[in-house]
Amino acid sequence: MLLDSIHSPADVRALPAGLLPQLCQELREFLVESVARTGGHLASNLGVVELTVAIHRVFDTERDRLVFDVGHQCYVHKILTGRREDFAALRQLDGLSGFPKPRESAHDAFIAGHASNSVSVALGMARARTLAGADYSVLALLGDGALTGGLAYEGLNNAGASGEPLVVILNDNGMSISPNVGAMTSHLTRLRSKPAYYHFKKWYRSLFGAQPMRNPLYRFNHRVKTSLKKTLWPGSTLFEDMGFAYLGPIDGHDLPRLCDVLSWAREQNRPVLVHVKTVKGKGCSFAERNPDMYHGVGPFDRTTGRLKSAGEETFSGVFGKTLSDFARADGRVCAITAAMADGTGLSGFAKSFPERFFDVGIAEGHGVSMAAGLAAQGMLPVFAVYATFLQRGYDMLIHDVSLEGLHVVLGVDRAGLVGADGETHHGCFDALFLSEIPGFTVLCPSNFAELRHMLRQALFEREGPVAVRYPRGGEGVFREDTADQPLVRLREGGDVTLLSYGMQVNHLLAAAELLAEKGIEAEVLKLNRISPLEPETLCAYLGEKKLLAVLEDCFGAGCVGQRAAAILAKAGKAPRQLILKNLGKTFAPEGSVPQLEERLGLDAAGLAAAVREAKADER
Repeated sequence: MLLDSIHSPADVRALPAGLLPQLCQELREFLVESVARTGGHLASNLGVVELTVAIHRVFDTERDRLVFDVGHQCYVHKILTGRREDFAALRQLDGLSGFPKPRESAHDAFIAGHASNSVSVALGMARARTLAGADYSVLALLGDGALTGGLAYEGLNNAGASGEPLVVILNDNGMSISPNVGAMTSHLTRLRSKPAYYHFKKWYRSLFGAQPMRNPLYRFNHRVKTSLKKTLWPGSTLFEDMGFAYLGPIDGHDLPRLCDVLSWAREQNRPVLVHVKTVKGKGCSFAERNPDMYHGVGPFDRTTGRLKSAGEETFSGVFGKTLSDFARADGRVCAITAAMADGTGLSGFAKSFPERFFDVGIAEGHGVSMAAGLAAQGMLPVFAVYATFLQRGYDMLIHDVSLEGLHVVLGVDRAGLVGADGETHHGCFDALFLSEIPGFTVLCPSNFAELRHMLRQALFEREGPVAVRYPRGGEGVFREDTADQPLVRLREGGDVTLLSYGMQVNHLLAAAELLAEKGIEAEVLKLNRISPLEPETLCAYLGEKKLLAVLEDCFGAGCVGQRAAAILAKAGKAPRQLILKNLGKTFAPEGSVPQLEERLGLDAAGLAAAVREAKADER
């Protein structure tokens, strides 16, 4: 097997060109077999096999800086940089990350988990290189989906104007860039990507000296050529107007041509954009037919592509179905997503109410502001968004929603720990920053019944901005609907009070059972609303408790436990002992949610152990 001999990019560069098609075939076979066992991002990686091989043939990523956008397409890069044997533990606890991570390898230039930032990061690296007088290339590899985010254009605009030598590779798999059509365009594209064209262009420019643009004849010819090119290649106009040399579109599965074009781009000594067209899921029939389904996928049958775990009802699915029911009854209800219709459960809504469904792309800030505009004109907008991506709309939540007190509803999906995608995707900040924005109501259902109830409250019974936050996956043991009360007692006990919200109440109830076995009677309190926290309610339930333990799967600063303790202290009813079980300032790694909770002490056993230790200290 040829892949067995590839341990570093140097091995890739040493391969005879005739063996590269075999290498690409083996890479695809390995990807399908590996991801079938572990789950992961399949289709995007199958689409960039030749492109990644070409990058490693032309550049040295241990010295040159390759910046991924999002990082979904980094698996081939990881295989070629000595991490193939680690794929058995892909996205698992203490295993290989599904995204680029500099701590894993010198070949990973920058962490990548959120979209549209790669050009900005690459420009910073290019400027640092220039300031230091160093000599290395800088590349940004982004998918065309990243161009739906405004940050990408901020980076492109500044990078093009900077004149800094860098290469931006745009992987266009048909998500957002319209194809160029016509036989003449196809012919001229092939002509422009041949080495002979590059050599002629270099020779022609050299005739006019080191600064050809100072020559009137060169400037005249350049204007004529640019006018013709803008007519024949309208797709290049945007990038060239920003200051980039535009190369493409190039067949992203033609490896020799990719190597030629990337070599030419490296020699340009200016900002260059290489437009590469690829097929998402290339080489795997079921991934090519359904690239969205196999973008991020769980373990599946290698032959048929059928998922191994049956689809169970999830919070996202219940949210989408419930919102569709409300939209059927009220024509003001609208749904917004940021390129996550399937993930947020809104595919059914999109089919039933296409005129009231808006996919804004990877543009969460825009999604928040558009929701504000809809609300200002009397609609009932619901923005369904992953908690980790809502962070990108923080300023708009304050400026466009909160200041006006607009009735915007947020469906905050994947709140809390989410598992295999790791530190860039855990939703551990929203409970903190949403609660601190003036006027926001933040509701936390613990099961499907409460999600339905709280979504109705958010839409029809509350005023101002409302967030309903819920986790990834299904519900736990606790199935009662207690949504009518801001705080509810689930269990009596006089030795310690356990407090939490959302799915964490399942751990509280289990911890109470563990403590009871040790003779410690635990009271269990469940918050349904973490903002606003009403002093009179907290004091009525928590006044003068001896020991209070608060469990949360968010970071520590500004958490509910801190805020509740401050309210009680101000009222003169502070607990004698306070246990705050949360992430503190620790970014959680990849791993299943139960594994992470166990390691971080955020499960029933961890909470019970903390209470027993505190009770022992009382003695």
